[in-house]
Amino acid sequence: MPTLTIDGIQVTVEPGTTLIEAAKQVGKSVPHFCYHKKLSIAGNCRMCLVEVEKMNKPVVSCQVTAAEGMVVKTDSEKVKNLRKNVLEFILINHPIDCPVCDQAGECKLQEYYMDHSIADSQMTEAKVHKPKRVDLGPLVVLDDERCVLCSRCIRFCDEITKTGELCFVNRGDHQTLTTFPGMKLDNLYSLNTVDICPVGALTNKDFRFACRVWFLKETPSICTGCATGCNITINHYDDKIYRYLPRENEAVNQCWLCDEGRLSYKFVNDSSRLLRPKAKTNGQASFVAPTVAMEVLVSQVEKTKPQDIVLVGSALESNENNLALKKLADLLGVTHLYYSARIVPNPSHDDFLIKADKNPNRAGVEKLGFKPLLGAAPIHSKVCIILGGLSEAEQKALQPKASGHWVMLASNEGPDTQAADLIFPTATFAEQEGTFTNFQGRVQPFAKAFEPKGDTRPASQWIEELAVRLGFCHCEASQLLRSGSG
Repeated sequence: MPTLTIDGIQVTVEPGTTLIEAAKQVGKSVPHFCYHKKLSIAGNCRMCLVEVEKMNKPVVSCQVTAAEGMVVKTDSEKVKNLRKNVLEFILINHPIDCPVCDQAGECKLQEYYMDHSIADSQMTEAKVHKPKRVDLGPLVVLDDERCVLCSRCIRFCDEITKTGELCFVNRGDHQTLTTFPGMKLDNLYSLNTVDICPVGALTNKDFRFACRVWFLKETPSICTGCATGCNITINHYDDKIYRYLPRENEAVNQCWLCDEGRLSYKFVNDSSRLLRPKAKTNGQASFVAPTVAMEVLVSQVEKTKPQDIVLVGSALESNENNLALKKLADLLGVTHLYYSARIVPNPSHDDFLIKADKNPNRAGVEKLGFKPLLGAAPIHSKVCIILGGLSEAEQKALQPKASGHWVMLASNEGPDTQAADLIFPTATFAEQEGTFTNFQGRVQPFAKAFEPKGDTRPASQWIEELAVRLGFCHCEASQLLRSGSG
């Protein structure tokens, strides 16, 4: 393995390591636009130039591999002047429209300019204008004047999705990014091009002009779009989710995220959210106080034999909430344990990240001993406590409804909640801590982004309160219901 010196720091790296990656290992960040560790090397932006002793000119650090005895300088005066010149060249025709650019605040061009090139342009010629607000596809908009021609997006479509929709046309300062004739940027991962665009050329239609990035808070979480469990960062502000960004986990999603999963956050912000308990009287549902709703539930459970009670977990809910339901079953002596799951007609899937199973925690709920509700023989019960929601087919499996009392712990109102006699509003995964178990059996934690609104709370808290009100001592209920995901 070669040993080299970078800015006076000696480091030994794996054979084949490029200078830009070797510098990263000693804590030196070399500015770059076109380089991306998951894409082929283009070496066209020239921003990552460094000096190497005994070489007669600066080298492109993303192209040159480390060799034994190399002495590299990443921040010499010569290198700094080169970066300044490169930035001035890139900015010749740039619109400098940071105040109205969605990327402002997280733009590499803006960041590097402040670090390396705060100076007026020497150009006196008029700028070359290029197409703006170009509709590249259903989710992505291009501002060609902001493009620095790094080609990351083109290489992503060629090498990762292998759909090859994008290309450059024309030459010199008239070169522009576009799609091939008759094509749209419409692959399953198209919004990753926005993530890897180092400037504000490519923007996400869903997030465009929605919120300035410096207002956004970041919370590490897990995508609930399918069984893969891609690691994400939730960007949120004022108790509202604005976007998901992929969070790097080489073993699960590398550094990518599919469009379907990325846009799956909207149920958290939706107006259908349940914020107060509801109870049905004479067929009409109305809001009730949490204590009133709990008294009704306690009364129903107390007068029902364990063999007439059914508990339904959820493949959409966390291990902790399902475990709470399982422990409640143990306390009550209930043996009828089933789980509901999201069923999507003709689900999308591929051999990369997208799974046909659109449930983030099927593996977790099955490990706890719940059986799938769909496909089970018709279930007769007097009290049925349901975590999450039910599909139409799952509702039929719980027939005959007329003889039973349905209690739902749900975050959103829908056709399934219309059938419930009692509803407790629950927090979404963004409003609580917990874990999901993905299809690999990997238990992955997610953090709370913001506090639940109204009377909503994690389902495990409702279940714990039920256990306490049924006469199990508080310490025993807490110990049982919060004993980990197992």
